Amino acid sequence: MNEKTGIYQRFGVLLDCSRNAVLTVDTVKKWIDILQKMGYNVLELYTEDTYEVEGEPYFGYLRGRYSGAEIREMDAYAAAHGIELIPCIQTLAHFTNPLKLPRFAEITDVNDILLIDEQKTYEFLDRIFASLAKNFTSRNVHIGMDEAHMVGLGKYLDRYGYCDRFELINRHVARVNEIAEKYGFSVQMWSDMYFRLAAKGDYYRRDVHIPQSVRECVPKNVSLVYWDYYHTGKEHYDRMIGAHCEFQRELWFAGGAWTWTGFAPRTRFAYASLQAAMKSVRENGVKNVLITAWGDDGGECSLFSVLQILYAARRYADGEFDCEKISEGFENLFSVSARDWDLLELPDLLSNSIDFRKLCNASKYLLYADPFLGISDNVPNAFPSIPYGDYAARLAAAKSRTGGYAYLFDTEEKLCRLLEIKAFLGARTRTAYRSGDKNAVAMLVADYGRAKKRAEEFYDAYAKRWHKENKPFGFEVHCIRLGGLITRLEYCKKRLQAYANGELQKIEELEEEILPYYPAPDENELWMGSYRNMISTCEL
Repeated sequence: MNEKTGIYQRFGVLLDCSRNAVLTVDTVKKWIDILQKMGYNVLELYTEDTYEVEGEPYFGYLRGRYSGAEIREMDAYAAAHGIELIPCIQTLAHFTNPLKLPRFAEITDVNDILLIDEQKTYEFLDRIFASLAKNFTSRNVHIGMDEAHMVGLGKYLDRYGYCDRFELINRHVARVNEIAEKYGFSVQMWSDMYFRLAAKGDYYRRDVHIPQSVRECVPKNVSLVYWDYYHTGKEHYDRMIGAHCEFQRELWFAGGAWTWTGFAPRTRFAYASLQAAMKSVRENGVKNVLITAWGDDGGECSLFSVLQILYAARRYADGEFDCEKISEGFENLFSVSARDWDLLELPDLLSNSIDFRKLCNASKYLLYADPFLGISDNVPNAFPSIPYGDYAARLAAAKSRTGGYAYLFDTEEKLCRLLEIKAFLGARTRTAYRSGDKNAVAMLVADYGRAKKRAEEFYDAYAKRWHKENKPFGFEVHCIRLGGLITRLEYCKKRLQAYANGELQKIEELEEEILPYYPAPDENELWMGSYRNMISTCEL
């Protein structure tokens, strides 16, 4: 219940099905059942290219795209359970994967951005909307439009010269909206590009007001979606909602369940950011809310790992902020303790005392850190010991209490058991090598063998979890990543053994000094980005 406006018109969840992990139809149906129980009435499946478009065989090619028949099946199931299935697509940027293929070169501006003002772009988008209209019951559509940072600065600039980018964005929005209206759709879009263009790339800068001339050009039937996952102070959300209200367009707010930093969710940060956000949403009369569960960089984290966060967000939105009451309600609904569910964050906790506001994806970069060239070896240097053995034991105990969700805890347990050895293996290796003590080096060889065995066990558990929830497409990336880790552990083990035996005079990689990942102190000093950035400084 919203104190200022009565009730929420739409309160939904966005599940990412574009970052390799495409949920199976049965998994989506399970989510629909869950959302209905928790009081949600909207589900958006984020599909950049993972849905069938008639006449576009390369769109979603080898990516596990949903067929039209699958969409219609999910749509009918959602409708029968009081859930509106809203298509959530892209119509400007975030075409990262399809634009890899030559088929789309003629409609590419730069990077992952479509070429504005190119007629073939709009013919392509028309085919998209025709397919959506055929397969979805809802006539609401989310058209994306976010993070198009280089829009107009690639092929567009070469062809037409520089164009005011506010004008460019609005012209494209108008064209896309015209196509959407042709098929009976009402449009919602992410709002960030308006703010970024006004504030030199900063979405959340203080005291930014979009020029009236720009605001007036946004079609009146286009709803703006203000997304914000990063702040824990209510006043920030109040200010940004106020800035959005200046557009005088229907407004959505999108918060984050924090599933996108690696294998584990950022639970405590999600609680804090959503509490502040929902207080602001209630007071400012925002009627449409979306809680997002993204899968950046490979869809590594199970979206089910944030069930308790989604439940809490719904209770926050209704004005309930008593943690004990919320935990009790969650347990009554799911027959699982919310405190057990919170344990799924453990792999990323460097210590229990770490400031929850610091972004940290330690389990990912410590997992993939190269044993000989670990560019992240000194990132968590304030935490020389992380109790991964204790974390594994706690997750194993919870596994016995979580019924049909035990597989989530089994995967995280095996990740922690691997990290118990692997987390600082590179740093220990460099220290032993630099000491000149070949016996110390020889003693590490067994740890490499143990780490490899545990990596194989984690891989098996992770594969089981993946195939329980997702289509098989996309898992090839994790075969490559985790298979590469296993192979690298064996390779380094053999090199160390050869050095300890005197067959190898030196290990050149270990002769190198590891520089600080952050040259200067940084508020995000516990955070590293994607796999590509953390694995090597070489071409990948």
